[in-house]
Amino acid sequence: MSWPGVELWWDGPSQLAESPLWSPVERCFFWVDIRARRVWRHEGSARPAAFWQLAQAVGSIALREGGGLIAALEDGVYALDLFEGGRFESRLLAAAPHGPGVRFNDGRCDRQGRFWVGSMDERPGQPRQALGRLARLSRAGETDQPWQPPLKVAMRVPNGLGFSPAGDKLYFSDSDPALARVWVCDYDTERGQARTPQPFIAQLPVGRPDGAAVDAEGGYWICANDGAAVLRYTPDGRLDRRIDLPVAKPTMCAFGGPDMRSLLITSMQGPQAQPLAGALFALRPGVPGLAETPYR
Repeated sequence: MSWPGVELWWDGPSQLAESPLWSPVERCFFWVDIRARRVWRHEGSARPAAFWQLAQAVGSIALREGGGLIAALEDGVYALDLFEGGRFESRLLAAAPHGPGVRFNDGRCDRQGRFWVGSMDERPGQPRQALGRLARLSRAGETDQPWQPPLKVAMRVPNGLGFSPAGDKLYFSDSDPALARVWVCDYDTERGQARTPQPFIAQLPVGRPDGAAVDAEGGYWICANDGAAVLRYTPDGRLDRRIDLPVAKPTMCAFGGPDMRSLLITSMQGPQAQPLAGALFALRPGVPGLAETPYR
């Protein structure tokens, strides 16, 4: 089987690659390996990829205004400055609102630079429960609490975060096989508050929804984990593209490159051995993406 237009971008591989992120200043992609507790950086050139070994699992990252990243680690969200040779400095921005057995997962900034992140049940040896929430960090002057109240939706594996080009829609999914659906909320860009979630995608044609990206036309690209594909939905919820991939478990996608027309796709290893599981792939879908707003 062939995968027209899909290129192997990096064949590391990772155990659980997630949160691809284009930095227009550094002209490179960052991503994380959750299980290996690493943040990776690569330009897609002949120069080797570099990584930073952290002490905690890192669920997601975002750009930070003025340089560096923010990272959702096990016990909180940190400002992260990365240096050559694997050195880094970190500073706690907000302690996690959850306790042991729950970790951060998918996260990204809205169009105004507010950081949203989901949390998920990851207690070993127990059936996953709906302990996850989707919430955002407070801004200075909003409240004396580090976190805004979470969305009133109990989730098992919150994922698929994305914002419409105007920033007035928030998308999110639950990747758990028992739910496997996507919602959309009207979003107040002035106050940074999401309205009541409404159904957006009841069921993917293949797999279950994982990480996502939104293009400049408002198309919602969702990785179909266990479905070996990335799918594009129009703003009215209609499926209009399916691109098959050489791995069963794509995890997240992000637009980037100097012209914002490359779509980078991360993947993970699964119970069945696949030669390219955990690698990163790139394609040119014919529509540009939007630059991520740094955390402010």
